[in-house]
Amino acid sequence: MVLTLTEVAGNPLVLTRRLRLRDGSEVVFRPLAHGDAGHLARFLAGLSPESRRLSTFDGYGLDTARELCDAIARYDKLRLVVEEAASGRIVGLLEFSLGLHPSDLARYRKAGVPLIEGTDCRFGPTLADDYQGRGVGTLLFPLVTEVARRFGRKRVILLGGVLTDNFRALRYYEKNGFEAVGTFTGPGGASSLDMILALGPEPGRV
Repeated sequence: MVLTLTEVAGNPLVLTRRLRLRDGSEVVFRPLAHGDAGHLARFLAGLSPESRRLSTFDGYGLDTARELCDAIARYDKLRLVVEEAASGRIVGLLEFSLGLHPSDLARYRKAGVPLIEGTDCRFGPTLADDYQGRGVGTLLFPLVTEVARRFGRKRVILLGGVLTDNFRALRYYEKNGFEAVGTFTGPGGASSLDMILALGPEPGRV
């Protein structure tokens, strides 16, 4: 049965998972909650200038955190956090956009890969600097695809694309099955790459 944003907001446990990292510590993957604004603001404020360059947030303080929390189940966005099980510190934010932006529709159509409302979605992850390069993204990826499938999505594109000089992210996406569609010039003249992932059958099902 396909999930809705209202159902997730009413029962966050439906998408809550506990994961053990390679160093033995544990993190919790769960939907963003209204009470997360303070912890989320500290996460955003702690991002380095380089991480901010690679992200798509409008701001990095409490106002932005409150806006994201206030938007829960109000628009087309599903945001999930990764938090340290022991401390409750938010160390990751993953965003799904269930609607498609006109600029995405136009670019993909021009590249010969028409997008489909209702079965395609956009996705963008951000990890705290001290959690990057530790295999966390690889551990999370099966949950990312599970979330997309539970919302009835068959393909995932990158939210805002990926900067062509973000080599770590490019390797990550390629390793997890994303395929390049084409380059485009993003805000500020930055060169970015559109990528898409076809989810295929759910694991364990034919």
